[in-house]
Amino acid sequence: MKISHADLRFFTFVLYLFSWLRHSRGMQQTEVSHPLRRKARASLSNAPGRFDLDRVTTDDGWENAGDSDPSMPTVERTQVRIEQARSIISYNRSPDLPFDRSINPYRGCEHGCIYCFARPSHAYLGLSPGLDFETRLIARPNAADMLRKELSAASYKVATLAIGTNTDPYQPVERDHEITRSCLSVLAAFSHPVAIVTKGVLVERDIDILAPMAAKGLVRVGVSLTTLDPDLLRRMEPRAPLPARRLAMIRRLSDAGIPVRVMASPMVPGLTDHELEALLAAGAEAGADAASWIMLRLPREVSQLWQEWLAEHAPARAEKVMARLREMHGGRDYDPRWGQRMRGDGPYAAMLAHRFQVACKRLGLSERRAPLRCDLFQRPPQPGDQLALF
Repeated sequence: MKISHADLRFFTFVLYLFSWLRHSRGMQQTEVSHPLRRKARASLSNAPGRFDLDRVTTDDGWENAGDSDPSMPTVERTQVRIEQARSIISYNRSPDLPFDRSINPYRGCEHGCIYCFARPSHAYLGLSPGLDFETRLIARPNAADMLRKELSAASYKVATLAIGTNTDPYQPVERDHEITRSCLSVLAAFSHPVAIVTKGVLVERDIDILAPMAAKGLVRVGVSLTTLDPDLLRRMEPRAPLPARRLAMIRRLSDAGIPVRVMASPMVPGLTDHELEALLAAGAEAGADAASWIMLRLPREVSQLWQEWLAEHAPARAEKVMARLREMHGGRDYDPRWGQRMRGDGPYAAMLAHRFQVACKRLGLSERRAPLRCDLFQRPPQPGDQLALF
C-alpha cells in the first residue's frame, strides 16, 4: 500500500492532536505545568543562593527520560545531613520580636511553605533557598547537650527561649531524630520558660513534657493557621498538616492545660486575607486563648519563589497580591525595616490590623498573655558537683 505525502501529513496531525488531548485532559485552564515541578514540593525553582553564584545547573536530558509522562511532577526525596553544633542558643536585638533568644534543632524545613521567610538562610550553607530548603535538611543531634552546657554556665541569665522561629521544630524528620524532644527535656530539668511555634502534629507526642511545664507557667505554644481551604493549603504548604488537623492539635494541647496561641500568619493580601475572622474564630473554638498575625514577608530570594508560585497556582490573583504588598512597602516587594516588616504600612495594613483587634475582642482572644515564669529557673545537679551541706 502506497501512502502519499498528503496522507502522511494528515496522520501526523491526527497523532499530534490525540497526544495534545491526552496530556491536556483534566487540567485547569488557569494552571501552567512548570518544568521543575516536584510532587508535594512548593518550590518551582532551585536557583543558587546569593553566596553560591558560580554554581551552574544544567539539564542533561535525563530528567524525564524513558516512558514517564513529562507533564507529571517528579518525586524529590528528603535528604538529612548531620551537623555537630558548636553552640545552640542564638541571640537577637530586634525590637519587634517578643524574645531575645532562640534555638533551631534543624536547618531547612520539609513542610516546604513557599512563603517561608527563613528560606534565605539556606544560602549561607551554599544551598538554594528554593527546592534545597525543602529537601536538603540539616539535623543537629547534639543540640540538647549544647543547650545543657549553655544553660549551666554561671553567666547565663534566664529569659523565655523560643523554639521554631526559623524552621519548624516538629517537621516530619523530628519523628526519627527527636532533637526537639531532647531539648525540651533539658528545659524541663532546668525549669526554663519556652515558647514554641509550630505547624507539626508531632508536638502532641511531647504533651507528657509540656503539660507539667505548663502547670508551672513555663510554656506556651503558637500554632500557625494560614487558611481553612485544604486545597490552597496543600499547594502553599505541601507537607504541613491540613487545617482540620491543626485545629484538632490546638484542642488536644488546650485540653492538656497547655496555653495555645492561634497565629493567623502569614496574611496574604488578595488570597487569604478574607479568612482572618474565620481563622481566629476556628482557633478560639478549638481552645486557643490568644492570637497574633503577621503580614506576608518576601525577603531576598523569597520574592522570586513566591511570584513563581503565584504564576503557577493563582495566576488570576498574582497582580492583585503583589500590588497590595508593594502598596504596603513603599513600592517594593518587601521593606525590612523594624516596625514595618511584620505588618506593613498604609490604609490596607491599618484596616487588617483593625479587623484583627475587633475580632479578638469579640472572641475573647488576647494579643498578649502574661509572661512566662523565670523565677523557677535552677541548674540541676551535674555529675561531679559538690553536694550542698545545708
